[in-house]
Amino acid sequence: MNKDLKVAIAMSGGVDSSVAASIIKEKGYEISGIMLDLSGSSESDIEDAVKVSKSLDIPLEILDYKEDFKNIVIEDFVSTYEQGGTPNPCIVCNKYLKFGKLIDYIKEKGFSKIATGHYARVEFSKEKGRFLLYKATDETKDQSYVLYSLTQEQLGRVMFPLGELQKSEVRTIAESSELVNAYKKDSQDICFIKDNDYKAYIENFRNKKYPEGDFTDLLGNVLGTHKGIIGYTTGQRKGLGLSLKEPMYVVKKDIEKNSVILGLSEDLFSTSLIAKDVNFIPFDELKEEMKVTAKTRYKQKEADAVISPLPENKVKVTFSVPQRAITKGQSVVFYDNNLVVGGGIIE
Repeated sequence: MNKDLKVAIAMSGGVDSSVAASIIKEKGYEISGIMLDLSGSSESDIEDAVKVSKSLDIPLEILDYKEDFKNIVIEDFVSTYEQGGTPNPCIVCNKYLKFGKLIDYIKEKGFSKIATGHYARVEFSKEKGRFLLYKATDETKDQSYVLYSLTQEQLGRVMFPLGELQKSEVRTIAESSELVNAYKKDSQDICFIKDNDYKAYIENFRNKKYPEGDFTDLLGNVLGTHKGIIGYTTGQRKGLGLSLKEPMYVVKKDIEKNSVILGLSEDLFSTSLIAKDVNFIPFDELKEEMKVTAKTRYKQKEADAVISPLPENKVKVTFSVPQRAITKGQSVVFYDNNLVVGGGIIE
């Protein structure tokens, strides 16, 4: 029966996508593996994807999206830092490449669905006539935060086979299926910056050095010299290179004056933000205030909030309790229990 449904499985060389492929194959679908070479995937990742595909007896196609990745994801990453923000490239990559260009590609090739190793769940609501996105059963691995931008058409095309599983179960399936990457560690941090040195990466990408400028306090008093405004992010305390009487943190950045403004821990807290480029999942647009829980970082705990509609596809988010280090360029994502209501980029 399932043979009538052609499914592409996005392979990364990691254990999650490999187990997702194994589960889909087990259910009797006609499947093919697709691997995106985005930033010059490591040879070991490509080798693992090839080995897993052979062991599951499925074809594997490797698509070269390096140029798209550079022009879309890395360009956004660099320009957001240049504008004083702190980007989340995974969200941009999911929106434009993994669930954007890739879904367009699989439609052209006659696939009905694409399966990935993300920890999240999609269900169709007959009542709403819409696809809904939910958190994964294993909340410690939940990736719904980075999927909030998916459209109805994209949600209708995706399958998340790991959404109901615990990570421990995924490892067990990998072991019992004798997958070569059963014990491979999960990838961490940003895939295209291997040493975590964002500043050096951006300077190399732009082929320029960013000028030094002043560290100041909230009153404008000069505290020292920074080494380029792109090297700092809201909430940062370590690596400032200053000798201060008390711990101080990056509170904001003034791009026009090329200054990094420092404050005390309590200066990092705020109760509201404006988000742009907002996408809602259970409905097309927000017509009135709505109570939600929201978080402004991937690993952050949700907090009670009210979202209010604004013109130009923006919303105001007002938290009941002040939140620490709300950062321009990051995403704020809204929930109703386990349902993803939507999200946007913090402006």
